[in-house]
Amino acid sequence: MAYAVYHSESFDKLLNKYPKEFQDWMEKIEDQLFENPYVGDSIRVPWLREKKHHKIRVYYLIYDDMKAVYLVAISEKKDQQRVINTLFLLLNNFGQEIKDILKNQKIT
Repeated sequence: MAYAVYHSESFDKLLNKYPKEFQDWMEKIEDQLFENPYVGDSIRVPWLREKKHHKIRVYYLIYDDMKAVYLVAISEKKDQQRVINTLFLLLNNFGQEIKDILKNQKIT
């Protein structure tokens, strides 16, 4: 079953700062996530995962009940633990954001 792939606003802001080569790689990753969101490495729990590109990590949440993948953060290896800790602190916020995105999609 295919999953819809979404970006948080903060993810898009970070993504725009990276070179075109990385952004092209990210498009390929989104295609993978559409088919199978569990392709990356899990972080403590199965529904929080990361994909690596050289020193850069992309973090995403999987919402099986909504068939959605939410790309939420990008970091380099040196900032990895700080970003992961922040993601766990913001889980409820991300959950609400993805629900709002899906709700607004159905309205339009």
